[in-house]
Order: sequence, then C-alpha cells, then structure tokens
Amino acid sequence: MGTVIFTVFDILNLLLVLFLWIYTLRIYKKLPEKIPTHFDLEGKPDHFGKKRFAFFMPVLSIIFYVVFFFITKHPETGNFPFEITEANQEMQFLIMVFLLKWLLFLVLLMFLNIQDYTIRYSLNPDSKARAHILLFIPFIFLSVMAAIISAYIYR
Repeated sequence: MGTVIFTVFDILNLLLVLFLWIYTLRIYKKLPEKIPTHFDLEGKPDHFGKKRFAFFMPVLSIIFYVVFFFITKHPETGNFPFEITEANQEMQFLIMVFLLKWLLFLVLLMFLNIQDYTIRYSLNPDSKARAHILLFIPFIFLSVMAAIISAYIYR
C-alpha cells in the first residue's frame, strides 16, 4: 500500500514542479523588468528585483524535489525520535517517507502559490494572493506533529 501512495506522491510532486516551470516559462516574456522578490506579512511587496528572479521558485522546486527524492530512497540515514530496531524499522521508515513526500507536496504548493502571486502582482499591483502564505505553516506543523505521534505509537 505504501508503495502505491509513494508513487502517487512522486508523480504529483513531479507534476507540480513541471507545472511551476511551464507556468513561469509561458508568462516570462510578459513580465515587466522589475518584479517583486519578497512580500511582507500583509502580502505587500517590500523588495523588487530583475525579472529573471521569476526562475528562483522553479529552480528551488527542482532542488527540493531531488533532495527529498534521494532522502526518501535512503531512510536509514534519517534522524528518528526513537531507536530503530528490527521490529519497528519498517513502520518508522514508512512514517518518515510518507511525511517527507507530504511535506514536499505542501512546500511545492506553497512555492506555486508564491510564484502565482509574484507573477500576478507583477502584471497587476491590485492582485491578491490566492492563499495567504501563513496558511501553509499550520499544515506543515500539524503534519510533523502527526508523524512524531505516529512514530511514538509504533516505536
């Protein structure tokens, strides 16, 4: 069962990375020379840079995808809250790999949201973010907490 879920997450995450690249490449020529590179907590840009900065999120998404992909291929190198034994190894690795693939999904969605807002704001300063950046933080925190509790239950 875990393998099917992991494969679905791998494909979904790869599609998010590809979509981020396609979206950026399709709109790049329409961007002004100066685009927002950072937003404050209210969603207003407080730093601007050249339009080539539009490739920052797509490049970062590839880096995250590759790093997470290799980490999940070797879960034994991870840092676990409990000692890994023969009895708990399979379940602890399953929890860790699931958490990492889920976290990558959340991070890629966050990158896509940031990229979308950056591009839309560049073209129309009256634009608003589709989802506030702080919306992702509780999901990430709760996911890590759920993984720690699961790891404790199956230690």
